[in-house]
Parts: sequence; structure tokens; C-alpha cells
Amino acid sequence: MTTLQPTKPLHAHADSALDPIRAKVLAGERLSLDDGAVLYATNDIWSVIELADLVRRRMHGDKAYYNINRHLNYSNVCALSCKFCEFYRKRGEPGEYTRSIDYIKDEARKGIESGATEMHIVGGLHPYLPFDYYTDMLSALRETAPDIHLKAFTAVELVHLARIAKVYKRDDIKSGVRWVLEKLIAAGLGSLPGGGAEVFDDRVHKEAFKNKIGAHEWLDVHLVAHELGLNTNCTMLYGHVDKRDERLRHMEILRRSQDQALARIGYEGDPSAYIAEGIPEAQQITAPVVTLNRDDAQLPTPAMSERGGYYQTITPLPFFPDGSDLESLPGPSGLENLRTIAITRLMLDNFPHVKAFWIMQTLPMAQLMLEAGADDIDGTVVWYDITKAVGEHTHQETTVLDLQKAITEAGFVPVERDTLYREVVRNGNEWHI
Repeated sequence: MTTLQPTKPLHAHADSALDPIRAKVLAGERLSLDDGAVLYATNDIWSVIELADLVRRRMHGDKAYYNINRHLNYSNVCALSCKFCEFYRKRGEPGEYTRSIDYIKDEARKGIESGATEMHIVGGLHPYLPFDYYTDMLSALRETAPDIHLKAFTAVELVHLARIAKVYKRDDIKSGVRWVLEKLIAAGLGSLPGGGAEVFDDRVHKEAFKNKIGAHEWLDVHLVAHELGLNTNCTMLYGHVDKRDERLRHMEILRRSQDQALARIGYEGDPSAYIAEGIPEAQQITAPVVTLNRDDAQLPTPAMSERGGYYQTITPLPFFPDGSDLESLPGPSGLENLRTIAITRLMLDNFPHVKAFWIMQTLPMAQLMLEAGADDIDGTVVWYDITKAVGEHTHQETTVLDLQKAITEAGFVPVERDTLYREVVRNGNEWHI
């Protein structure tokens, strides 16, 4: 890891309230929720960005990651009606769709032709599809494109699959999810995306997506996935009815869950380090604090998944109000997005990667975010149908050259990765890890 330790801000008019936080960051210590509140409140956003960039460069130097991927939304029919969502449709409504296995195989062939290393697969909670549809889908993708990694199904979808497979138990969610994941892994599942987390807070949950699974269930799904050796990811959809302190609690819950995952795969932690009190979702976790933001920290590798999985990436996602039941809200500003990505890097000290998802941040903003804590801008995407930046269409695709140019213009070295963050080496149309 690269050693960069500025002892004072690089600009004038710095906020002295950030000095204690700067000292903690330089020492590789965990920040408190109060520290996070200061980072959100200060007018000195440049120092916040500088500190996030310090941590980002410690972990990754001047590398910035991208991948060649293809998104597959198998259906937009959903049993839920979350207020922030413009994606879902009810069966029979204009614009609803459910993809056939033949269609899915064709998408896999297109993935091969484009050189994709990953298929990112999510959809609505379809109340009428049988469980076999999902295993058949993975099997068809694996048969058609055996070298493409299948990152599929959010925690919300997996709980839904446990229900339709009739293995869901309200008092024992883990057993049903374990059964589902074992079947999906046998069919070709390689890892989990991070969607469905939104913001872990009861008030936000009741106001914006009350029928969706809550924090405890989401965390249980990822816990079981980690126990089965799957790496997973996580998100935070912010800028709707949430407040800044609720985002910070969300981050605390996630980093405590990651403490648990890293302890399982052999990391030693600091039992005396800061742990926020009074957060029920995190109170059951007894693992010591594990930080990766120090100069001497070793980032986890895919080989460690033999002992269990872990969270690879946190992706803060700004809320776009247009077309949703919350379209009267303004959504977050560009400055708020930049600040949030930086704070995410500083608070989530045990997450190897922070992603600036260009589809929802825009590619120019993702460039700026590479200097504010992010080390990944995602990939070529193609047909992202969940949500999109204002004025964008469902067909949202960029080229490898555009991604490389964006990274290079931001002052970083572009590195193509696979889903598990292994560097991809290409020779014409062929590639290997």
C-alpha cells in the first residue's frame, strides 16, 4: 500500500474542527458517528476530500478500476411498490416485461461478444415466477457463457425466492436463505450485488419502503452468503427522505457487519476501538474492530474466500426523484454527492473499495469522485433499467476507451478488473486473470 501522510491541509481557510479527525485518519483509527457529523457539517469540503483521497491512495495508490460487464434485468414485475422506485410494474401494466430463457441466453452471447467478464443480474419481486426459473436462468447463462462471472440477486430478491420456494421462516430467515443460496450456487451464482439496502433506519423504512425487508433481514442474507464463501457488495440509496445522521448509522451497521466478515477470514482486530452504542442491528456483532485504512493493512483477496466471504465494495447511490412517488423531492445536489462519497471512504474504513457508479453519478462526476475517495467507476453496463441520471435512457452504455479516458483525465491509471477485483489481462478477444 502507498504511504502518503500530509500533516496539514493543502489549502487555506481549513476548518480546525477537522483537526482531531485528521489525526485519527493519519493514525488509521476508526471515526465516530460524531466525527461523521462534523464531516457532513463543515464548510471545508476540500479538507474532507483531501482526507478521503489520502485513504484511497493508501489502499490503491494511483490505480482506478473499471470492468467490462453487462446488466440483465430479468423482469420489472414486482410485488412491492416502494415510493422511491420508478422501475417496478404490476403484471399487465404498460411497459411490464419478463425475459424468457432464450432471451437470457442471447444476452449471454452478447456478453461474450463484448468481452464481458461479468453479468450483473437483478429484477423485481415477481409474484408468479417459480423458483426453477431462477436456477434455470443461471444454468442457461453458465452453459452459454461459462467464463462470465454471475453476480446476481439482491438480499431482497433472495428473501423473496425463499418465500416462493416455501422455505422461508420468519423466525429463522437464515435457514431458508441458505437453502436458496446453495441451490443458486450449484446453478452458477458467483457473488451478490449490494442493492436493496437503501438506508438502514426504521423511520426511513416506514416512510419510503415499508413492505421491503429491513436491516436485520438484509444483514442476515449477507451473513449467510459470507458463510458460504460468497463475496458480496452493498449500497446506500440516499437523498430522499433520509437524514445525514441516518446515513452515518447505516455506515456504522455496515462496517460492523464487515468487522464480523473479516474476523471470520482471519483478520485480527482491536477490541478497544470505537463502536457506536445503541444501534440494535449492530449490537449482536461481537467481532473486534478491523480497519484497512492503515499504511500496513493488507487488503482481503479472493483466495481468502475459502474461509468465508466479505464485502468488497460500498456504492453510495444518489436518489433520482423523477417518475417515482417521491418526485416532489429535489434529490441530492452534486456537492452533496461528492461529500457523501468522501465521507463513505472515511467512515467505511474496512471496505476495500468505494464505487462511484457512473450510471447514477454521471461519468464527469465519477471522475471527480476518484479524487474524493472512490477507486472504481464500474463498467460498460449496457441496458441498465433500474434507474438513471436525469435525461438518460435505459440503454446506458459506454466504451472501454471512454472509461479509460475518464480515469486517465482524472490523473489515475486505469485497471480492468473482474468481479472479484483481480486484474484482467487481454490478448485480442481473449482474456485471463
